[in-house]
Amino acid sequence: MTQGLDPAAPADPFDPGAEAAAATSAILASTLRGTARGVVVDSPPGAGKSTLVVRAARELAASGEQLMIVAQTNAQVDDLADRLATADPELPVGRLHGTDSPPDPVLDRHAQVAKSTSVADLRDRAVVIATAAKWAYVKDVEPWRHAIVDEAYQMRSDALLQVAGLFERALFVGDPGQLDPFSVVGAEQWAGLSWDPSASAVVTLLAHNPGLPQHRLPVSWRLPASAAPLVSRAFYPYTPFRSGTGHGDRRLAFGVPGDGSGPDRVLDEAAESGWGLLELPARHTPRTDPEAVRAVAAVVRRLLDRGGVTYSERGPQPAPLTADRIAVGTAHRDQAAAVRTALAAAGVPAGPGGVAVDTANRLQGREFDVTVVLHPLSGRPDATAFHLETGRLCVLTSRHRHACIVVCRAGVPELLDEHPSSEPVRLGVTVKFPDGWEANHAVLAHLAEHRVPWRP
Repeated sequence: MTQGLDPAAPADPFDPGAEAAAATSAILASTLRGTARGVVVDSPPGAGKSTLVVRAARELAASGEQLMIVAQTNAQVDDLADRLATADPELPVGRLHGTDSPPDPVLDRHAQVAKSTSVADLRDRAVVIATAAKWAYVKDVEPWRHAIVDEAYQMRSDALLQVAGLFERALFVGDPGQLDPFSVVGAEQWAGLSWDPSASAVVTLLAHNPGLPQHRLPVSWRLPASAAPLVSRAFYPYTPFRSGTGHGDRRLAFGVPGDGSGPDRVLDEAAESGWGLLELPARHTPRTDPEAVRAVAAVVRRLLDRGGVTYSERGPQPAPLTADRIAVGTAHRDQAAAVRTALAAAGVPAGPGGVAVDTANRLQGREFDVTVVLHPLSGRPDATAFHLETGRLCVLTSRHRHACIVVCRAGVPELLDEHPSSEPVRLGVTVKFPDGWEANHAVLAHLAEHRVPWRP
């Protein structure tokens, strides 16, 4: 079963490889030979952001420059250090870390990666990598000429201010459609001010430096041709992108036929079209809706029981759809915990080596073959700003290479119409577009075409 293959369709002149290469060349030219103090790169999901960061770092180092890299979490730092050392075994890399956050042991396999809690021990390294929080403690050092800020849209502006004195020029790379920076305290008193510390580093940077070069990566290598048009239209209307693969390049198939149940019918729909909506009866429920949680577990159980296999451009042989290539996404941690319990009861392994079950915040940046999503508004009596956040739905619907299955109770479109945005309008605050109300309507309208009603 192919995803929307039409043999009569005209040839598409779009060459994803050439488009991505041209964009990367322009970005590297601005970074290596430009004169602006900053370069901003917008990257859609799965567009090769980490690959760009690694390549830019290697080319800067090859030109004789020393540079620092700023990431937002220790996991991101370790991943980048591992990628850099793997791509260039001769490149001297420094991993700056805190005393209470030792690096991942995976870095021990790279002899050229030096690790230290003191930046003084790493100044001879061509590239030094650390989190923004760790860089904030570095004082009284000669500034680096170049820096790369990874996941720049998830960095708060106050975090950028703390490290801005450590470098002269920077490449900012990030995904504008993902979740906004997280803050543990309210920031309403600063809303609309040019120095709002809770605002995204990139938003604040461009507000004060509107003339900085801006680029975008035009191709998603993760999202299939069935998913990229919807995700681009719903979440990236001003920075559209295409899939790096065409219809028919990827395929999801099952070795065991369906039994006619709701979970099996939605799996067949997702295998055919790349999308599936398992719709439960409309009802107001607790946040950890037991029926919806069991439905999610049933879908995952059947994915494994039916012997799913995936075909893709990565090779001629099919790959088995194993538990570690499946993810379940939720809005809340208690929902994720409930799903893990339901999966355990169904005999499905969850966690390392098994199905990844977590919130959108923790799934951000990760990639799977199939994702199952518990819709943030399913069963809710209201539509709050948290559940309407555009980035949350974007993350949940953009982690997959083959198919995304959404489990949701009926009535969400009506809920959206009954609860229009009531957030206060603040002068000076950049309006995020599209807003969550519009993005949810766009996604639900598309999912309605792949709806499988089910009464457990």
